[in-house]
Amino acid sequence: MRYAETGFNLEVDLTRGNIERVPTDPRLTELHLGGLGTNARMMWDRVPPETDPFSPQNLLIFGTGLLTGTPAPACNRTIVTTISPQTKLFAFSMMGGFFGPELKHAGYDKIVIRGKSPELVYLWITDGKVEIRPAGHLQGLGTLESAEVIRQELGEPHAAVASIGLAGENKVWFASIEQGRSSASRMGCGAIMGDKNLKAIAVRGSGDLDVARPAEFIRLCNEALKYIEHRNAHPIEGVMPIVAGLGSPQEMAVHDEKWHTENFVWGNARVRRKDFWQPEVAQKWTETMERMRTRLLSCHNCPLKCGAAISVDTRLCSYMMKCFSKLTYTMGAFSDLDFGLRIAQKATEHGVDAFTCPQTMAFAVELYEDGILTDADMPGFPQKSEDRFYWLLDKIVRREGIGDVLADGTYWAGQRIGKGADKYAHNCIRKTEQLPLKLGMLNPIYFLMYCTGEKASITQIEGNFPQAPFETKEESAAFVEDWPHVPDDRYKQWFLEWELRGEKSIPSYPPIDATCEIVNWQEMMHYIDDSIGICAGLSSFPLKPPFHIHNLPELISAGSGLQLDEAALVKLTRRNRNLVRANNLRRGLTRADEKPPEDHWKKRFPELEKKLLDGYYEFKGWNSDGVPTRETLCELGLDYVADDLERRGILKATP
Repeated sequence: MRYAETGFNLEVDLTRGNIERVPTDPRLTELHLGGLGTNARMMWDRVPPETDPFSPQNLLIFGTGLLTGTPAPACNRTIVTTISPQTKLFAFSMMGGFFGPELKHAGYDKIVIRGKSPELVYLWITDGKVEIRPAGHLQGLGTLESAEVIRQELGEPHAAVASIGLAGENKVWFASIEQGRSSASRMGCGAIMGDKNLKAIAVRGSGDLDVARPAEFIRLCNEALKYIEHRNAHPIEGVMPIVAGLGSPQEMAVHDEKWHTENFVWGNARVRRKDFWQPEVAQKWTETMERMRTRLLSCHNCPLKCGAAISVDTRLCSYMMKCFSKLTYTMGAFSDLDFGLRIAQKATEHGVDAFTCPQTMAFAVELYEDGILTDADMPGFPQKSEDRFYWLLDKIVRREGIGDVLADGTYWAGQRIGKGADKYAHNCIRKTEQLPLKLGMLNPIYFLMYCTGEKASITQIEGNFPQAPFETKEESAAFVEDWPHVPDDRYKQWFLEWELRGEKSIPSYPPIDATCEIVNWQEMMHYIDDSIGICAGLSSFPLKPPFHIHNLPELISAGSGLQLDEAALVKLTRRNRNLVRANNLRRGLTRADEKPPEDHWKKRFPELEKKLLDGYYEFKGWNSDGVPTRETLCELGLDYVADDLERRGILKATP
C-alpha cells in the first residue's frame, strides 16, 4: 500500500487528446519524496536541455507534495514545474489553496501536461473521470471569472480551478497561474500553460489518503497545532511586527508597513524613501485596508490566516492577496495603497506576476521619462502615474504595441529596445526580476542567498536565521535561549556574536564558513517543504516555526512509511538540491549567472564576494565553476547525472 500519496500520475498529451492514468515507482518517492524532488527527476529524465520553453516537448507539471492532502497543518502545496521563457532554465513555482489536496483526493499525485492543443481547452478531473473540454467560450476571460464560469458549468461550486488570464493566453513571459487562494506566479508558468492552449484545470476529489501510522501522525500534528497556539500568543520580540508571528509575513493582518516602504524601493527598483511612513500616511493606508479587506483567509487545512479577500468594488468578485504583493504596484507607481489594491485586482484577473509586472511597468515609465522611449513608441501614453500603469498593464497583457516588447520582462525588453535601455533592467537575477529590495551594506548571508537560489527568488531561501542582528546583546540572548530549531548550537553562538555595523564597514561577520552553513540550512528547509508540500510559513520561513529539521523526519515517516532519520532527510534533500542544480547546468547556467543586481548594495566588496561564492561551492561539494563533483553526485546516488554532465563537457571527466 502507498501511504500519503496515491501512487498515480495523470498524463495528458494535448496534441493527441490522450489521457493516461500512470502508476508511479515507489523507489522515486524514497529517493526524492514528492513535489519539487520528483518534478526535478521527471524534468531531467524527459525534457532534453535543448528543448525550447514553447516546444510541445516541454512539460508543465503540477506536482503535489508528499504530505499534501494529509491532516498535517498547511500541507497543501502544489509545485508547478516547467522550462521558464524568461530564464530559459528549470522553473518551479509553488501554490497553496485547495488545488493540491483536491488533486490527491481525486486520485493523482501529479498532472503532467505535454504537447499543444489545436484549440483552447480546459481539463476537468473528478473521481475516476478526466475530460478535455472545449474552452473557446472562456477566451479573454479573467482568471477568477473563468473559474466561476467553469464551476457553474460543471455544477461543482467547490471545484478547485487553476486558470490563466489574457497574459497567459498571449504568452506574456511573466504570466501567472491563478487559483483563487494562491497562484504559481514566478518565472512564467502561465505563459507555458497558454502556449499549450490550456485555459484552466478544474479538479474535485472525494477519495481517501492513507497514512502509515495514523495515531503517531495525528499526535505530531496536534503537537504542532499546540505550538502554533503558543507562538501566536507569544510573538517574537525585537523583530518587525509582520514577521513576529508564524506564516507568510502577516501583511494582511498587520498595517505597519514602515520597514517595507522605507527599506524596499520605489519606481523601477531604484528609490528608497526614508521617513515616508508618517502618522498621516499610516492612518490613510490603515483606512484603505480596513475598507477593502473583507476578511482574512487561509489555505486548505491551515490554522493561520496569511491572506485576505480584497474587494475594491462591490460589483467585482473579491480576490486573494498576501505578502508583499500588497505593495508592489503601489510602490512601482509612487502612489498609495488604494491604487495598489485596485490595479492588483485587474492584474490578478489578467494573470501576471506581482513582482515582475509592476517593475516592468515602472521600467517603461523610467525609459519614457529619460527619452529612450518616446511618444512614437507609446502613442496616447497618459501623464498621470496611475493612469500610465493601467495603460501599460492593458498593453502588456494583450501584447499590443510597446506592450509586446515589455511582455518579455525588463531584461529581454532592454535588449530589444536598445539605446542603453538594458542598463535600466537592473533588478534581475538570471534574467528575471527580483523582490525590489535594496540594502545599505552587503550582508554576506543575503549575498549568497541571492546568488545561488535556483528559483531566482530571495524568498526561496531566506528564513529561520534572523535577517539582521538585534539592537542589544540582551535581546539576542533572549532570542537564542528558546531556539531548538537550529541544526547545531554553533548557530546560536554565531548569532550572539553578530553586531550591528555601519553601512561603510567591511561586512566581516558572520565568517565565511558560518555564512555557508546558515545559507545551506535555510535552503535545505525550503527544499524539504517543497518536496513534502508544506507551506514555508510553518517551516522554512518563520524564525521559530512548529516544523523544523529535528521533527520533520518523524512527521514524514509517520505519514509516508519511509524510514527517515535526520541524517537520511538531509541526504535526500541534498540529492534534490543537486538534481535541480544539474537541470540548470545542462541548460547553460554558469558561475557568471550567480550574482545579485549590480547596485543592490551601496558599497560592494568584490574580493569578499568571490570568497563567499568559493566557500559556498566548496561547502556544497561543487567545483569552482559551481558544478557538483562526481564524488558528490555519486555519494547521492546521482551517478547518471555525473555521466551526463561529463558527456556534455560540463563536468571534467575523472582520470
